Amino acid sequence: MKKLCFYVIILGVVCWFAGFLAFNYNINNYKIDNKTKTDAIVALTGGKNRIAEAAQMMDKGLAKKMFISGVQKDTSLKEISRIQKVNMPPKGKIEMEDKSTNTVENAIETNEWIKKNKVQSIRLVTSNYHIPRSLEEFRSLNPTLVIISHPVYSENVSPKWWKNKGSFCLLASEYNKFLYVYVRNKLKRN
Repeated sequence: MKKLCFYVIILGVVCWFAGFLAFNYNINNYKIDNKTKTDAIVALTGGKNRIAEAAQMMDKGLAKKMFISGVQKDTSLKEISRIQKVNMPPKGKIEMEDKSTNTVENAIETNEWIKKNKVQSIRLVTSNYHIPRSLEEFRSLNPTLVIISHPVYSENVSPKWWKNKGSFCLLASEYNKFLYVYVRNKLKRN
């Protein structure tokens, strides 16, 4: 019995690690679509340069509306523009919400905004490692929504995670969260 448990644990570790390798390959090899227009651009806060990247996409005319999910309370567009060192879209074209504090809440709050504004397609701007879980959360709430992923790569997260303990811990944590959300959504559908 001990031998069987040992083999099951080893198999679990091998499967987890194989999935982790595939996860890392995928998040570091997105093909960025800088041409397709969407109804709106959605930026999830929490990572460096996400809002600046979203503002640049608006500036290129890839959408007419922008929604920022998860800003800190009492944060103004002017302050965001100053911190991100980017020109923000005019006030009528951009909305922010400060209720959400995690990815699940980002998806819920954004989905309410999407319904209210009759949005059918979005460009989802978030960190490359955050895209798989974000897509799962957004699609579980709105399966018909067309989502174009727009990854933001941070110089603080090394694609050579095996050489950087901080990057490994962040990516392993995000992979585990993704696995949880993926399995949860699969079980809901069945």
